[in-house]
Amino acid sequence: MMNLIELKNVSKSYKGLILFENTTVSFEKGKIYGIVGHNGSGKSVLFKMICGFVFPDQGSIFVNGEELGKNKRFPENFGIIIERPGYLGDKTGFENLRYLADIQNKISDEKIKETLEKVGLPHTIKQKVKNYSLGMKQKLAIAQAIMEDQEILLLDEPFNGLDIDSVQNIRRLFKTLNEEGKTIILTSHNNEDIEILCDHVFRIRNYNLEQLK
Repeated sequence: MMNLIELKNVSKSYKGLILFENTTVSFEKGKIYGIVGHNGSGKSVLFKMICGFVFPDQGSIFVNGEELGKNKRFPENFGIIIERPGYLGDKTGFENLRYLADIQNKISDEKIKETLEKVGLPHTIKQKVKNYSLGMKQKLAIAQAIMEDQEILLLDEPFNGLDIDSVQNIRRLFKTLNEEGKTIILTSHNNEDIEILCDHVFRIRNYNLEQLK
């Protein structure tokens, strides 16, 4: 199988704390990976490095064989949830996604509506995002991450704030996306999410990624 993402001898300190030291790890195409570790262990920073938002202090990161920072700043075809996205509070969920979709101009209104239905957020809701519950905002973030058919999904705590029915719906959605060939790397504080969804699991420990599964 092809390695889609590779970290080679990566070291990274963030805000004065060592997070990673000489870490080498690879992620294959078409699998679901879980990343676990205590708060502050570096899960979000790992995701930011893979996206090119921050660079390692040492070592290299390759996505699809291209080294980030050398040939490319940001890898293409990524759907991302890292920290809460900023939305326009006075607009509806649909209007927010339409505004974001206009940047790439790849998808139609129908595709956005269809994605909102998939995450359990009917596009007919006229509520403004500032009045959304935490769970609704989370569904909107998931819709944004998947709406343009991105090949690689980096999802930091995608189940946060979701009720039990929504969790089950989103798990099914991720499984379906994976069956369609998407590669998913996610974090969750809920072991059940990790157990049910992930082919492989890594734990951040001693400034490294150790494989648990």
